Amino acid sequence: MERTLPGLALAACWLLLLLRGPFFLFWGVMVLVALIGGMEYVKMCVRHESGLFRTLILAGIFVLPVVTSGLKASAGTGLFVSFFLLACYILFHFRFVTNSFEDLCRYSFGILYIGFLTSHLVLIRQLPDGAAWLVILSAITAGSDSGAYYCGRAFGRIKLCPNISPKKTVEGVVGGLAAGIALSAFFAFLLLPAVNWLFLLPVAALLTGAGILGDLTESVIKRGTDTKDSGTILAGHGGILDRMDSLLFAGPALYYLLVLAGPK
Repeated sequence: MERTLPGLALAACWLLLLLRGPFFLFWGVMVLVALIGGMEYVKMCVRHESGLFRTLILAGIFVLPVVTSGLKASAGTGLFVSFFLLACYILFHFRFVTNSFEDLCRYSFGILYIGFLTSHLVLIRQLPDGAAWLVILSAITAGSDSGAYYCGRAFGRIKLCPNISPKKTVEGVVGGLAAGIALSAFFAFLLLPAVNWLFLLPVAALLTGAGILGDLTESVIKRGTDTKDSGTILAGHGGILDRMDSLLFAGPALYYLLVLAGPK
């Protein structure tokens, strides 16, 4: 119950935001979420940046692509400005540390991982039926995560990536794939009755794979920084990045699939 009730409340708030909230409210929430995720990333990956002020500065740099994605400027504009400001920060900070190149690499990945990937959720929201597609995307990632967990516990034998995430199994991936496709079909039936099923079902399978890749990528970060959870803000569910890891990869995949091959 300690995990179930907060999880249900979080899911209900997310659905209300997507289905009833205006775009600018969604955009503001995503900026805040990315800012918190950026602070978690800094605390995990760059331990000597312990001060709140510097952590906020870096998280603010990371989040700029999310900010510009909701304006007339593109996410690419925010990406450029983020790198520009990061270069200025590194040059200033070089006076105090001796591993500036390592910091530059970690911060640059933070811009891409936190800011650029999250910005695609805002971009999806601006597409026709974008809110419905975000609900379907959320259902796929949540369903595949739960399906992989329970199927892996019951039938898991073959390890997927033992050096990165020892508990994940190939059997769990199969269960996650089945759950993700099933939930995508359920929510598409409710929200997009005219959807092209020949487009949806392969896309659901691809997004399940992208979500698993996002989960494993965060596991690489946590294993490399000796971190159990990215944060504690979600009461029993870890941090923002622990909940968003699958969406960070599946979101851009869905956006480009909709733009390049989606229904016209």
